[in-house]
Amino acid sequence: MHILITGATGKVGSRLTKRLAERGDRVRALVRDPARAGHLQGERIELVAGDLLDTDSLAAAVRGVDAVVHCAAFFRGATPEQAQTVNEAGTTHLASAARAASVRRFVFISTALVYGSNDGRLAGEDDATAATDAYPLSKIAAERFLLALDDLDVRVLRLPFVYGDGDPHIEEALPMMQGFSPTQRQALCHHVDVAQAVARMLDAQAPTYRIYNVVDDDAPTLAALFAAVGAPPPDGSNSDRGRAFDAVPDGRRIREDLGFRPTFPTLADALAVGAK
Repeated sequence: MHILITGATGKVGSRLTKRLAERGDRVRALVRDPARAGHLQGERIELVAGDLLDTDSLAAAVRGVDAVVHCAAFFRGATPEQAQTVNEAGTTHLASAARAASVRRFVFISTALVYGSNDGRLAGEDDATAATDAYPLSKIAAERFLLALDDLDVRVLRLPFVYGDGDPHIEEALPMMQGFSPTQRQALCHHVDVAQAVARMLDAQAPTYRIYNVVDDDAPTLAALFAAVGAPPPDGSNSDRGRAFDAVPDGRRIREDLGFRPTFPTLADALAVGAK
């Protein structure tokens, strides 16, 4: 398959780009500055300059590809205006270019943060969304736009907290979560399993216009997550803020529809083989 990946220099996109190339796909990586993306170059990886807000660059980027995997997003530090411009309007531009180029499949990387707070209950793909922050709100808007299109095979993948492959994501998130409750559960997924989920969505002929959660079999407490990187537990001083992140996605649908089984069912499994 010939695939365009956006966000190819990000935490998820960079690892996904390499894994799809390793499995035999031809990958075109959309980057704003190819000179700064040399680490992605490989036998089956092509770098192409472009920007989600530059429609001419998108038209060239999607030309001749079979599928788009849209990872690019403005996350931490984005104002509501920036989140809307990049995550919602940018997705609209990319989908329009893909439709014009007769691209067959469009996989949108979204977030489990769209569920908002639900007291730690399992959140299914058909549950109502209740996000309040700019980032997940922009992702909800982009999802709704894509799923309303009638001539593009859209599949949405909602990610929890992603870790592994040497990604310092856990360490980087500790300051933000320091005030959260130590007993709050944190849904996780290893980069290896994100790539597995995307590959299954790319390969499956059906179902289309479908949302999938991807998640480990177990959501550890924040105390256990902090301990995994040798940090003391969070102090609970701002547990109300933590509730915006307390939904745990229900991962049954992707298992039943696509046969997904996590390579690392739990954080402990990844730690046991040094795959953190």
